[in-house]
Amino acid sequence: MNNFTYYNPTKIEFGKEKEKNIGEYLKQADVKKVLLVYGGGSVKKNGLYEKIIDSLNKNNIEFEELSGVVSNPLLSKINEGINLAKENKISAVLAVGGGSVVDSAKSIAVGAKYDGDVWDFFINKSQIMEALPVFTVMTLSATASEMNGNAVIMNDETKQKYSIASVLLNPVVSVINPELMATVSKEYLAYSAVDVIAHSIEVYFTAKVHPHFNSRIVESIIKTIMETTEVLLENPNDYNARAEFAWAATQGLNGLTPAGTEGGNFPNHMIEHSLSALYNVAHGAGLAVVIPAWMKWYKEQNISQFKRFAREIFNSDDENVGIEKLEQWFNKIGAPITLSDANIPKEGIGSLAENAYETSKVWGMDKIYSKEIIVEILEKA
Repeated sequence: MNNFTYYNPTKIEFGKEKEKNIGEYLKQADVKKVLLVYGGGSVKKNGLYEKIIDSLNKNNIEFEELSGVVSNPLLSKINEGINLAKENKISAVLAVGGGSVVDSAKSIAVGAKYDGDVWDFFINKSQIMEALPVFTVMTLSATASEMNGNAVIMNDETKQKYSIASVLLNPVVSVINPELMATVSKEYLAYSAVDVIAHSIEVYFTAKVHPHFNSRIVESIIKTIMETTEVLLENPNDYNARAEFAWAATQGLNGLTPAGTEGGNFPNHMIEHSLSALYNVAHGAGLAVVIPAWMKWYKEQNISQFKRFAREIFNSDDENVGIEKLEQWFNKIGAPITLSDANIPKEGIGSLAENAYETSKVWGMDKIYSKEIIVEILEKA
């Protein structure tokens, strides 16, 4: 195990009715005025919006609103939020929704404290030095945005889907009430499950050093997600399954699993971002297409870990069986497993590879993932 520093400043408030206290959490942090960020109309239809507004009013928290965040969040909407934050002297950003809403809130939090173009941070032109504090009330578990400093958005002009990361973007407080997630569609439950598994296995397979303890954590997360997903597909109102799914999802990308590892990267996310950017595929759906294809291409580079995965997750000593079983499980829960399943034509592979290669350069992965290699991987899908 390598040396490491692990620091996660996010406070989690987990459980039933916790969202009613969001105004109190903001008040405790001495926040006076927030920008409330959310997506479509679901938060109003299910009554969550009223609960949030009531809590803000009871605690004398002023607020402005930014609605309409979409599943692949757009730079244009981020800039709208940044302008609102600056014009109204916002002191914090409150995200109510899933990962896309939280990523948007984090991006706004950075841009509100910056005089230039917020996209500068996504293309490594500027470093994040300050940001407004971020608070969240989660309605979907998938990205672990509630407990990390990462954000991914798409530049709707250039069709580039890039990311930022800073501990300054870790939410101050995140509310996770599994009950708020009971209305998530079966489709998006499946996509969420795939996303959590992707977060867990990227470094698991690619790290040069991956301690057994870390591998066991990853395997526990994957097993929990698979078990609870199947329960929830049958009974969406199973609170305990929903709670375990939500907490496992948070552990998938909050800095815990890669602590003490060395050399890991995120090739599946790097490639999938192009599927989302060019074809507006849901992130988890795109990952379900990319992951098995990438595993088939990469397995010989870390055969022992692929054998371990097959053994620990699917009780097989054959690495190929592990890949096949995971692909079959994605299909079982309703996720696409081929490009055609995701309505992406084979003729689009070239443009996908070009787009993904640009991301690989920004992420410093272009020496491993050339345009030709990305084409080879996508052709396996």
